[in-house]
Amino acid sequence: MVRPMAVYLTIAIDIANKIINGDFNRGDKISGRSLLASRYNVSPETIRKAIAILKEANVVDVSQGKEVTIVSLEQAKNLVEHNKNTVYAHSLKQELEILLKQKEDNDKCFKNIMTEIMKYSDQLKNLTPFNPVEIMVKDESLVVDKPLEKIALWHNTGATIVAVRRNNEIIISPGPYFVLHKNDKIVVVGTKDVFHRVNKFIND
Repeated sequence: MVRPMAVYLTIAIDIANKIINGDFNRGDKISGRSLLASRYNVSPETIRKAIAILKEANVVDVSQGKEVTIVSLEQAKNLVEHNKNTVYAHSLKQELEILLKQKEDNDKCFKNIMTEIMKYSDQLKNLTPFNPVEIMVKDESLVVDKPLEKIALWHNTGATIVAVRRNNEIIISPGPYFVLHKNDKIVVVGTKDVFHRVNKFIND
C-alpha cells in the first residue's frame, strides 16, 4: 500500500504555490502556527515542520517571536519545482495501486465466471461459436515446456486459450510467456470442432 505523502511537505508546497499565485507577497506575514493548523486542520507540530521546510528553502523567515515572513518568490518557485517529481511519482504510485486493485478484482470475477463456464461446459457443448473445452497436454506433446507465443494456437487452430488448469490451480487468461507443462489442461473456446483441431495440433 502506498504511504500518503508527508502532510507537512504537502502544506509547505501549498504555501509555496500560494506565494507563486500571488496570494502572499514578499514581506507579507502569514498566520501563526495555531491559525495555520486550524486552516489546514492539522496539529501545530505539523505546521512547524512545514514552516521549517520553507525556512530551510529560504522561502520564509521566522523571527524569534515565531512570526513568519515571506522573503522570496523565486525560492518558492524553486521549492515547488524541486518537489514536482516527488509529487508526480507519488501520484503515479497511488494511481498504480488503484489499477492493481481493479485488476485483482477483475481477475477474481473472471476466475469465478470461468469456473462456472467449466462447470457447465457439457451443457454448452452445442453452442457456437462459444464452446469451451478442456484438452490435456500429453507427455509427448510438442508444446511441452514452450511459451504460448511460440505455439501460436489461434493462428494454427482458430482457438483461443482462456485458462489453464494445472493440478488444483486455475490460471486465468495466461499471457504470451506462460509455459505449458505436461498434464496441463488448457481451456479453449472456438467453433464446434475446436476440440479435435486443438487436440490434433498439440498432441498428434
